[in-house]
Amino acid sequence: MLGPIIFLYLKPSAQNITGTWEGNLNVQGNQIPVVFHIAKDSANKSKASFDSPSQHAFNLPCSQVILKGDSVILMMAILNGKYAGLLNVNKKQIDGLWFQGAGSLPLTVIKTSETSGVKELKRPQTPKPPFPYQSEDVVYMNADRSIQFGATLTYPRTDSTNHSGKTNTYPAIILITGSGQQDRDETLFDHKPFAIIADYLTRHGFAVLRVDDRGIGKSTGNFEEATTADFAKDVEASLNFLENQSQVNKEKIGLIGHSEGGMIAPIVADNRKDIKYIILLAGPGIPIIDLMQQQMEAVSISEGKSLADAKASGQLMHIVWEEAVKNEDSATTIKNIRMKIREWSKTLDTATLAKIKGKDTSSINNQIAQAMAALNSKWYKYFIAFNPQPYLEKLDCKVLALNGSKDVQVIATPNLNGIKASLKKSKSPEYETIEIQGLNHLFQTCIKCSPSEYNDLEESFSPKALDIMGNWLQKNVQ
Repeated sequence: MLGPIIFLYLKPSAQNITGTWEGNLNVQGNQIPVVFHIAKDSANKSKASFDSPSQHAFNLPCSQVILKGDSVILMMAILNGKYAGLLNVNKKQIDGLWFQGAGSLPLTVIKTSETSGVKELKRPQTPKPPFPYQSEDVVYMNADRSIQFGATLTYPRTDSTNHSGKTNTYPAIILITGSGQQDRDETLFDHKPFAIIADYLTRHGFAVLRVDDRGIGKSTGNFEEATTADFAKDVEASLNFLENQSQVNKEKIGLIGHSEGGMIAPIVADNRKDIKYIILLAGPGIPIIDLMQQQMEAVSISEGKSLADAKASGQLMHIVWEEAVKNEDSATTIKNIRMKIREWSKTLDTATLAKIKGKDTSSINNQIAQAMAALNSKWYKYFIAFNPQPYLEKLDCKVLALNGSKDVQVIATPNLNGIKASLKKSKSPEYETIEIQGLNHLFQTCIKCSPSEYNDLEESFSPKALDIMGNWLQKNVQ
């Protein structure tokens, strides 16, 4: 449900606001970064996307951009929300409101760069041609031909036949992106981690397929209406394509999934016995509702919030979502949430309670409204109720799970412990869990280690993490 329509004085001519705009939503004392990317398309019309780095959601599309004079309205159908504001006289700041559900929050965004890029981001790891291997851009369809997928297939460049006269084949891997609509390189702030992983693995003897998500790049399909289960079916379509390639050793096919991709890989592997191994990069090992509580607490602390306030914010979030996913009608759900919050509030000290409630309980009301609005998203409703453990317990392939010790989105210790406990119950013939010191959720060597730092770091993907994957694959696959 969209928030109430606000009236803005619309001047006759629109301003050029192309560029990157960044700000922070204050949600119960938590600073939630928001980044808008506004550009022009080939018809010179404005288009926009947005990022929520602390939720590892990037390149989410704005469904409409409305520019009239100094007024800016960015519609976000994927959230059932919008951002509406006024361009400051200096043309470098927009003061406005973020609407989601029945609530709204103030949001000021500052222009941090022009689309032309006065400052070039340094991304030294991004592979550049010529490559010492074959790289082919490919397109293929899913089984019912309703969706086209665009992808890049890389494989070693050697003689086409071996000494026995047979075509050379290679173990093959499909890379699965994290949450949010992403291209085949999993491009985030101009980092291209999947291009880097594919380059490394292909140089070490693997064929690698990396794929555009639905509705981006060369892929078609409706991303906004899809769930994690639908994305798993997309991976199966990629698997069918890969198995028909002459360069692929069909007995040695595996998956590497990052973040939500680490949810998807076990789903696919449970359905398809042709998957022989999977690598989970910051994949969940505990129920998502618990993961999200821990994430909120860790992100809050990384951004400077006290431990007590961070814990309280996480507990509140858990209470709200625990009730929201029970599929009661809205009125019953809201009634139950408020009742549980009243009981929980009795356990807090006065100072913490005041920070959590905000003025006239506005913060709590906003969180409830946002939760109810988010349930209109099929993806979020599926995601927040997901428990990875039953899927991990059914695996019968080899598994490597990696997490960075400084990851504040998928906390290393509880999730790796959850994965390990589930795999103990599985039929996996070989599994290993490794916590890599000093790495964040994107597997960058970090300094502050908060999501707001992702863009600032030059490293796109840790060479140490690449070597750990490479060594494990050499031992267990090649």
